[in-house]
Amino acid sequence: MSDEDIVFERWLLATTRLIEIKAESESGKSVLPKAFADYFAKCASFMITIGDTWEAISQGGLDKSTLEQLAEHNAHIYEDVTEENYAKSFANPEFAVKELGEELGKILCAVYFELRKCVGYAFDMDQDELVIRAELLLEVYGAFMANADDLKEGEEYKLPESERIRDIFYWFNSDYADEINEKRIKDMVCHEGNKYVELIENIKDFSDVRYLYRYGLYISENEIETAKFIAALPEETIETMANTYTEGYRIGFEMTGKDISIKSLAEVLYPIGFERMIAKAIKNLRAMGLSPVIRRGRLYGGEANRQFFYDHKDDKALYFDRNFITRNLEANQAAFEKYKKEAKGYAGPAVVESFGEKDFDPVIKKEALHLSDEQNKLYVEYITKAGQIQRKYIIEEERSFTIIAFPIPEIRECLPDKSLEGYAKFFEEIIKVNTLDYKLYQGIQQKIIDVLDKAEYVEVTGRGDNKTNIRVHVWKLDDPAKQTKFENCVADVNIPVGEVFTSPVLKGTNGKLHVSRVFLNGLEFRDLELDFEDGMIKNASCSNYKTKKENDDYISENILFRHDTLPIGEFAIGTNTTAYTVARKYKVEGKLPILIAEKTGPHFAVGDTCYSHAEDIKVYNPDKKEIVSRTNEIAELRNSDPAKAYFNCHTDITIPYDELGDIVAVSEDGTREYIIKDGRFAVPGSEKLNEALD
Repeated sequence: MSDEDIVFERWLLATTRLIEIKAESESGKSVLPKAFADYFAKCASFMITIGDTWEAISQGGLDKSTLEQLAEHNAHIYEDVTEENYAKSFANPEFAVKELGEELGKILCAVYFELRKCVGYAFDMDQDELVIRAELLLEVYGAFMANADDLKEGEEYKLPESERIRDIFYWFNSDYADEINEKRIKDMVCHEGNKYVELIENIKDFSDVRYLYRYGLYISENEIETAKFIAALPEETIETMANTYTEGYRIGFEMTGKDISIKSLAEVLYPIGFERMIAKAIKNLRAMGLSPVIRRGRLYGGEANRQFFYDHKDDKALYFDRNFITRNLEANQAAFEKYKKEAKGYAGPAVVESFGEKDFDPVIKKEALHLSDEQNKLYVEYITKAGQIQRKYIIEEERSFTIIAFPIPEIRECLPDKSLEGYAKFFEEIIKVNTLDYKLYQGIQQKIIDVLDKAEYVEVTGRGDNKTNIRVHVWKLDDPAKQTKFENCVADVNIPVGEVFTSPVLKGTNGKLHVSRVFLNGLEFRDLELDFEDGMIKNASCSNYKTKKENDDYISENILFRHDTLPIGEFAIGTNTTAYTVARKYKVEGKLPILIAEKTGPHFAVGDTCYSHAEDIKVYNPDKKEIVSRTNEIAELRNSDPAKAYFNCHTDITIPYDELGDIVAVSEDGTREYIIKDGRFAVPGSEKLNEALD
């Protein structure tokens, strides 16, 4: 019997039992308390639906279905986790704990979240993943029924101990570590038979949006409107978008002196709905000799409810211990070793981001699972060691990336003109921002760098209600004729053009960074304040929530990424005043992705430097001067204690021009030269940047 036959037989056995569980629970014959009977009925019903979905797809159902049928099915499989229904879903830890009790409720909620991953596996035709999760559910159900089977006459049913259910979930995650890691690495570095590349290349009519439902992700009006809008754009616009994107990728290799010809594949990340642009980009990449790779877990969009995913981000608290991370790291190492030849050809990610989604203020629920302090430390250790393994096989010095962003139709709610025409005009403006003349900016930015190269430190102050007041120490040059402190950043890896940046010297970098409102990694922070002492975060606060603890936890999870502190890894001055004025004109400053926002004022990144893991590779500006500011006192530990040298995060925080006072370069002899004065560029030769502001 083949492996496929064995998996299919296991699936038949599992689904037969799931049908029985559903029938028992719905008929009222279950011996379990009603809330638990309802839970297992819901889980069984969901898995049966997933099995039916897999069967329908295997019979060509996606090709035969109408748009209305596909939309109806998509709504059905995501029905209970949408915002409208989430309050009474067993996927919601708040509801699960209320119905099932604190301990069992948290665990069973996590089990249901694990089951819901089967939607994607059904559309990927991966029956093995469906089977192991169906068997997980049956094992959990069996633990509940064991108590019922052992009952003697007259005895009351007792729920199983929560530790017993936790153990089942623990061993599920541990036992399948090899398979999970191998599939993840294979999907990342092997291009042959890539399902999503084939999906895009086989689309014959981009105006027929039925293809959106082939992902198995949640499809809202936003994805549909995006696809229809992109499908209707002139061909020359699509070419401009795709060419800017892929040329940025190519130039990224060229500018850093890396050989793209030794690479064989590029990972493509994009928002659902942009397939027409991506189809053109795939052709461009193939012309460069690169085969594209697209991974399900790296697609943007397709979320039924962001709170749902936020609630489950720490489900690993149920199994994350020293033994688990050791097991996973070994599995990770083995997977990379198996695919080391393919990993050698990985050129890096080429990313298309979207922006304009409605604001999301996550609710921090006490019922949700949270990592303990010890688990937080283990997680940081795990991420660090996993990164070291990956960099052994995907060499940082040889890879590159690019990233570009476009608005999605949901942003219309923020635009002065909320019509489709208003959105089209804004979209056109963003294309112009993404394609600004980088030669012009390169020349202006060089004049700014020439001033900064004379500085011992740089002072940055806010104005109005902005409390920023920080002194940033910069590198000393041994040979100013051949060396420089700041990189002249043009439109390559980070599109659009418009910044000069450095890795600051930490000692002597002191003061406060304050931003009234900023979006970081899709999350809003209000009145964010970071106090630095010798380049390290000493205090951090925001005003998103009512209590200090809630705000501290929010910062810990989403800026510090569970580290006790982070260094300033980057200081930059954004020069893209055009992007800033476009945002002001359309009243979407708060919606800009950091990719564009970082170009609209000075910004500070906390975490690793921009040259993380590649500090020893020489990098040059267009004027042929070597950029020597590639490291800092923390990164210097990379040879003696690598685990302490990197934090595996880098978050840019931008002060907008209207909150900015002065930026002053101060030399060793006390000479002060303004880079920006009262929010306007002051370096001779940079006046053109003020035209957009004025």
